[in-house]
Amino acid sequence: MNKDYYERDVYHDLMPFKVKEILLIANLYDAYSIEKEGRFTEHILGEYHKLNLTSMPRITGISNPDDALELMKKKHFDLIILMMGSDKKVPFELTKKIKQNFPYRAVYLLLNNDFDVAFLENNKLSTSDFDKVFVWNGDSKIFFAMVKLLEDKTNIENDMKVGVVQAILLVEDSTKYYSRFLPTLYNIVLEQTQRLIEDVSSDELYKVLKLRARPKILHATTYEEAISVFEEYKEIITCVISDVRFPKNEKLYSNAGFEFVKHVKEYSEGLPVLIQSSDSENMKKAFELNAIFINKNSESLLQDLKGFVTYHLGFGHFVFRSQEGRQLAVARTMKEFEAQLKQIPDETITYHAIKNHFSLWMMARGEIEIARITKPYKVTDFKNPAEIRNFLLKVIQKYKVEKERGRIVNFDEDALLEESNIISLCSGALGGKGRGLAFVNTLIYNFNFSDIVSGINIRTPKTSIIGTDEFDFFINRNKLKQVIKSETDYNITRQKFVDGELSYDLVKRLKIFLKHITKPIAIRSSSLLEDSLGQPFAGVFETYLLPNNHPDIDVRLQQMMTAIKLVFASVFSPHARTYFEAINYKIEDEKMALIIQEVVGNQFDKYFYPHISGTAQSHNYYPIGHMKPEEGFAVIGIGLGQYVVEGEKTFRFSPKYPKIEVCSLKDTIKNSQTEFYSINMERKNPDLMEGEGAALSRLDLSDAENHGTLKHCASVYDADSERIDAGIDKTGPRIINFANILKYEYIPLAKTVDVLLGIIKEAFGSPVEIEFAVDLNKSYKNQPSFYLLQIKPLVGSETDYNIDESKIDKSKILLFSEKSMGNGKIDEISDVIYVDPTKFDNSKTLEMTMEIEKLNAKMLALHQKYLLMGPGRWGSRDRFIGIPVVWSQISNAKAIVELSMKDFPLDASLGSHFFHNVTSMGVGYFSVQYYSDTELIRWDILEKQEEIERTEYFRHVRFNEGLTVIMDGKKRLSIVLIGKQVFEENRN
Repeated sequence: MNKDYYERDVYHDLMPFKVKEILLIANLYDAYSIEKEGRFTEHILGEYHKLNLTSMPRITGISNPDDALELMKKKHFDLIILMMGSDKKVPFELTKKIKQNFPYRAVYLLLNNDFDVAFLENNKLSTSDFDKVFVWNGDSKIFFAMVKLLEDKTNIENDMKVGVVQAILLVEDSTKYYSRFLPTLYNIVLEQTQRLIEDVSSDELYKVLKLRARPKILHATTYEEAISVFEEYKEIITCVISDVRFPKNEKLYSNAGFEFVKHVKEYSEGLPVLIQSSDSENMKKAFELNAIFINKNSESLLQDLKGFVTYHLGFGHFVFRSQEGRQLAVARTMKEFEAQLKQIPDETITYHAIKNHFSLWMMARGEIEIARITKPYKVTDFKNPAEIRNFLLKVIQKYKVEKERGRIVNFDEDALLEESNIISLCSGALGGKGRGLAFVNTLIYNFNFSDIVSGINIRTPKTSIIGTDEFDFFINRNKLKQVIKSETDYNITRQKFVDGELSYDLVKRLKIFLKHITKPIAIRSSSLLEDSLGQPFAGVFETYLLPNNHPDIDVRLQQMMTAIKLVFASVFSPHARTYFEAINYKIEDEKMALIIQEVVGNQFDKYFYPHISGTAQSHNYYPIGHMKPEEGFAVIGIGLGQYVVEGEKTFRFSPKYPKIEVCSLKDTIKNSQTEFYSINMERKNPDLMEGEGAALSRLDLSDAENHGTLKHCASVYDADSERIDAGIDKTGPRIINFANILKYEYIPLAKTVDVLLGIIKEAFGSPVEIEFAVDLNKSYKNQPSFYLLQIKPLVGSETDYNIDESKIDKSKILLFSEKSMGNGKIDEISDVIYVDPTKFDNSKTLEMTMEIEKLNAKMLALHQKYLLMGPGRWGSRDRFIGIPVVWSQISNAKAIVELSMKDFPLDASLGSHFFHNVTSMGVGYFSVQYYSDTELIRWDILEKQEEIERTEYFRHVRFNEGLTVIMDGKKRLSIVLIGKQVFEENRN
């Protein structure tokens, strides 16, 4: 017994410093992404289930820097995390103030993505005031690593004196790489330490205490720091992981890693060392030093790292016990805990209550609120054990109801799928779309919109999410890594994915899920990078819509599983690979979560669709009249949203001024919707290998009229009076302009869109886009319903340029546009690829698509960006009004110009997916009208340039002196100048 208590005291002495209070300084959306998307208890603090039950950090989010400084004066924080938003200067200025007032506080800078790393490097911004810089690319485990790294650094001295710990030394100066390595290392360490205590026969508290002896991780970024750390802790260092090229004597030194490893080997030849480098030439040198080598460019980098650490390094259920310590029952989950609590003996209740086990276990599971409520109570506060039992059950039940409202709820067989929560079918990160949906869900069900917008329900569809862990499991279980790496035929890849097996737990849960869902369902992608700030992956991956009406539930289950596997496979489609290559991301970095949603709508005859689908953006790049860009715009259509986001004929309006016509009568008639998408409910078992449209039918507007869905959406064109009359009571051509809704306010659609855009934009801290659907049936609360389907940020530039035409050398102007999208400066272009105006034929646009795809592939191989110009809409699905490319076919274009010709007018491009990616990647998009008095393209100058290649329809020329593109986002002006030009810039 004495030995037992001595060991407990030893483990109590370990890790005396713990990060208990974290101050997160970020805009509202970033703070939400971290604290809520991560379901803090599951992802960021989920690892605490296996660590120290008693010290789970609390995060305080704040968006105003001045408020943050004031709060720090009133309250102690162990760690301060500054997240870099759109204003890049704020973290640097704020950190200086923090260090002046609180010099010993740990301050970490958290970058949103790898683009922020490049921004720091390109602008030579010093990060010396920060204790450490990390990159968050959507995986919340980085936060756990940040906390543990600080704790390890602070505790190592004490823990080494106790003498029961080991350490891993990581030497890596790249923010991008160590932000990936550290979460992986901590995950490995925790897994290994868990295995050590699997067979320990003792109470749960002892297991937790013993876990404190896990190996520590030490991190160095320079040669001098690596030597210092190694010399200080070499007696407990178990293995070394080192980069090759990192600073020595304040300069990057290409052999710093090898020199450090030599020093390590002089102390201990047998100490395991892993050398990692992007240069495969370093492999030989590594082997000469008796070290293992890993290529940083390897797609299996993290797996190789895990293999190394696992090879070289060799928490829990609630156990209900009697007063003698005899095990009576075990609870693995909160559900089991609640069930056992109802039936265990009174003496067991008293035994655990005296030892405070209940609140302790709740804290470990992340049920912090239950623990906070129950912990202050003592056994003497209750008359008898029955009172304790009833108190605990009441607290658990009340908290469970409150907690699930507007939140993500872990799967429970007894839980009903409700609109007010999201069911998590599998653990892991939510991905970009999932994170946005979780935010929407929290917003809608914790905010009383009826006080602002009356007469309409604001809702979300019933939703479930499959976390990214299933994707990892599926790839590994079915041995698909080699297929991904070597298979070039995407159809074969798709088939191998379909042949694979999902996890048993997920399949079981999907079947239970299907018992609660009788409407059609959508299986949507939600990758880590998709729809995130600065990361343009909208529309890259696949979405499948299923009728979900087969009488055999096993057939419906098989359809759902096939759709899930095909969405997984779409990560590795040629289309997706081109995206990854264009933004320099590795496929290995991408992980896929999935969203399963009820489709909004009703069944009409044998078809299912909503009355209205649409998208809206809080920034309008094509305002007219007195409209302002910041007032936004919306695009709507009849039927499923696929028709809208693919840029087909839809209706555009301003949410601020919905009664103002943005198009002429002629254009309104010409661009009126004539077809729409629906789910064909007769296709009870569609062949999903045919693609995303396997269960869809494209219907004529007359079908909608027969279904009765045109009543409030259409008007009639009166040719005699040359006007459009609202409603469809008259005979004549049907025009989809939603006049009854927008002009005569049958429902407050415009106001709803306007209010939501404003609230979400403020929460994100940046312009946003929303996707929505409307059900005009008054089946819920006797009102029509507006469904918010997804949200995503629109990303701009951090630098403003003011175009003053009076100061520009007119001879240097190649192009000038008064309607442009984009903001900033582009100066890496020398090449122009344009459609020869003399060869353009709008009946040959499919041939043009093939030509530009080949030209783009050549530029991609040469790593050369270019200016692309052509008549009509780029990316239109209507091949007669523009060239119907997808982004992967023009992915290396850094600026795109749409232009009109004498006999070929130009309509503004409205494709949601296409434009979100253009804006997110910082690609300029300009329109030039033929009849404009001020806009121009100098065709004469283009004709004189060096011709690199000529095809049937395109000409590729090069400007030897280069080009400079300036985009004035506030005035919506853009100019392309010949030569490298210096321009006045204004930093935000």
